[in-house]
Order: sequence, then C-alpha cells, then structure tokens
Amino acid sequence: MSTTMSTTTDPRTVVTRYIEAVRDGDAGVIHDSFAEDATWHYPGSLPISKVWHGRDAIINDFLGGMGPALVPGSLEIVLVSTIAERDRVVAEWTSRATTVHGSTYDNRCVGIFTVRDGKITSVIEYADTHHVAAALFPDHHAPRPAGEV
Repeated sequence: MSTTMSTTTDPRTVVTRYIEAVRDGDAGVIHDSFAEDATWHYPGSLPISKVWHGRDAIINDFLGGMGPALVPGSLEIVLVSTIAERDRVVAEWTSRATTVHGSTYDNRCVGIFTVRDGKITSVIEYADTHHVAAALFPDHHAPRPAGEV
C-alpha cells in the first residue's frame, strides 16, 4: 500500500482530517469525508437529537443547523485524542464558541466513527447535551424526568 493511499483510507487519518476540516471551515474536505449514505446519531432530547441520514442531511441540516446559533468566526475546535481499532475511531474534541444569545458554548465531545473505504459511514456523538441546550437552544424545553417539577 502506498503512503498516499494509506493517508486517504486509514480510518484514524480520515477522522483527524475531517475534524481538522471542521476546525478550518474546509467545506470540500468535510463533504468528501462522508459516504453518501452516512448516518450521524446525536442522542438526547434536543431539536438536533436524532439519527441524521445521508451526507447532505448531516452537512446541511445537522452541522449547518448549528451555525445560526454561533457568532461567525468564533468557533474553535481542538482535537484532544483518538483511539483507533480496525474501521472504528473514537475521537475526543473540544468545541468553544460565542453564541448569538451572548453566552459561551464550551463542550467536550466524543464521537465513535466508523470508516470504510476512506469515508465516514457512521458517527455516534456524545456531549453534554444539557450544556448544548442551555447555550445553543435556550428557548427549547426538554421533557423533565417523571416526578420533577
């Protein structure tokens, strides 16, 4: 296998390149990082919590849907670490930005990525959804656990 090929299809490299592209705002690399039929699962009870199906929905609706809540140019993403085993990569990153609501978004996220043939085919992302709700969706009222007033 050539070095060029391994940098394109190696799962850890694919995920690192994707996260760096989000950090740098490189739309072309972001698009090219996903398989056309990829899925992204964002658990929780937020307006963005669901399984997003397809590259276009992930990029335009899920990732793109966060943009209006952030002050343009304020997003800072730092890749903390990755752990890779075969086609699966666990990546940890921090996201920090100023929101249009005047608060600071500052979260630590973990994503479990599956990569096949050099493309991300699925992601399950975990983050502090309570902080996401408070910082990015302050008008959203999540359901309360039974017995809580």
